[in-house]
Amino acid sequence: MRGIIAWLSQVVVVSVLNLRTIPQRMGSSVVAVVGIAGVVTVFVAVLSTAEGFRSTMQSTGSPDMAVVMRAGSDSEMVSVLSRDDVRIISEAAGVRRGENGPMASGELFVIVDLPKRSTNSTANVSMRGVGPNAFAVRPNVKIVQGRAFETGRNELIVGRNAASQFAGTEVGRTLKFGRAEWAVVGVFDAGGTVSDSELWCDAAVLQPVYQRGTTFQTVYARLESPGAFTAFKDALTSDPRVNLTIQRETDYYAEQSQMITRLISTIGVGIALLMGVGAVFGAVNTMYTAVAARTREIATLRALGFGGGPVVVSVLAESLLLALIGGVIGGALAYAGFNGFRTTTMNFQTFSQVAFAFAVKPGLILSGLVYALVMGLLGGLLPALRAARLPVVAALREL
Repeated sequence: MRGIIAWLSQVVVVSVLNLRTIPQRMGSSVVAVVGIAGVVTVFVAVLSTAEGFRSTMQSTGSPDMAVVMRAGSDSEMVSVLSRDDVRIISEAAGVRRGENGPMASGELFVIVDLPKRSTNSTANVSMRGVGPNAFAVRPNVKIVQGRAFETGRNELIVGRNAASQFAGTEVGRTLKFGRAEWAVVGVFDAGGTVSDSELWCDAAVLQPVYQRGTTFQTVYARLESPGAFTAFKDALTSDPRVNLTIQRETDYYAEQSQMITRLISTIGVGIALLMGVGAVFGAVNTMYTAVAARTREIATLRALGFGGGPVVVSVLAESLLLALIGGVIGGALAYAGFNGFRTTTMNFQTFSQVAFAFAVKPGLILSGLVYALVMGLLGGLLPALRAARLPVVAALREL
């Protein structure tokens, strides 16, 4: 026990002496801190992109909502449903009934081009033709400017995020899609879900414009309860008149987010690893400088009976402290500069833009701090071992 206490006492003494000399090496220390802060900022910012996209997609889902498409379809783009299919789905067991009948909406999905406000380029935007029960099926959708489109007219409403990201979507403007002109009559808020990135219009008007006949692509059905999904799915899968894919809306949008979040995360981690190599070399250089400046001091301590272990710990403590400071600065910069920042990215399943906000969550900042400490540990390890192996006699000759 006494040996352990003595060893810890040496660690504390040497570490305190080491940390007190940091101001004498301020230049190299700042370089290491800035390098690690830059890596953490990029690391957290890129991963917050994936987190923001994932949050937007997953917040769209509701456990008592079902998404129904043609069998084998993994997105609305490749699904086709007839009017009879929509009727059968709407009348299936488990579908909630409202004042206007079953709460199910047969919908059509097309891609249109709109210019981005931030650049001169155009982007693919989802235009959704919805049924008369669309607002009952999605009670979170509220008109926040103008009014809802009227049935049978070439009118559309724009999601809040789409209105902020794409030019020409102001209420009162006219847009030309397909072979028709569309009057923008309102802006809606869907609570930060994917629908906020879409344009909505009457499905019956959209069908002839894009030569879709009387077909739809998807049915969104509000169920009596989350537990009614099994009865709803069983009723449709056992019906020989239809051949369908039935998913909970939460599962559908979770799958939609996987490809892009995996891609962004992979790229982000790759960039952070490459930048981290440079930051580690910067930390190594800083700590070698620290060891060189403290050669005489370390040799004196060793001559007085201090062991090599406390010397190693003291060098690593300085390296980890600098890394932690860099990590905190980097996390703060990422949060201040990117949290809530709105942008758009391509959803590769639908080939359309989805507007979302970067989400710098505490878990990402914690990951950035852990990465910073790993870089500090790697950067201080070799200099720490060198310090512990300094020839005491040779070093004392320099006194």
